[in-house]
Amino acid sequence: MTNSSRFLGIDYGTKRIGVAISDENHTLAFPKEIVLNDSNTFKKFAEIIKKENIKEIVIGESIDFSGKLNALSGRLEIFILELLEKFNLPIHKQKEFLTSVEARKGKNTKDSLSPSQAHSKVKQIKSGRIDASAAALILQRYLDKINKQHE
Repeated sequence: MTNSSRFLGIDYGTKRIGVAISDENHTLAFPKEIVLNDSNTFKKFAEIIKKENIKEIVIGESIDFSGKLNALSGRLEIFILELLEKFNLPIHKQKEFLTSVEARKGKNTKDSLSPSQAHSKVKQIKSGRIDASAAALILQRYLDKINKQHE
């Protein structure tokens, strides 16, 4: 276990939650694992937070293609409140537009897919390691933003 703190990135889903962690310098994000969204979710997060010395959480803010909150947003807000109550760590929201598609392709796909194609693709591929990779993209966007502010 290290003495340096890390950030935890979360790609929330109703069945699976993608998890990523930052390096100790808060510059790079790495996919960590998938946590099932079930009765053991917060027990698993407690283990990760303790083992990885997590001091802040970044969670993907679920928005639709017009930039508005979508159907998942209500569940996400409840999840965030539970995280706050159980772990009392700062939580930051980061827009997660198309992160699952990007995680699958390994590049920005906004230019190559229409919104309806991208939406279909997200539904098809939202599984397995893609959730953890999407969490890493969410976390990386946040880390880039805060590091740019400190330059």
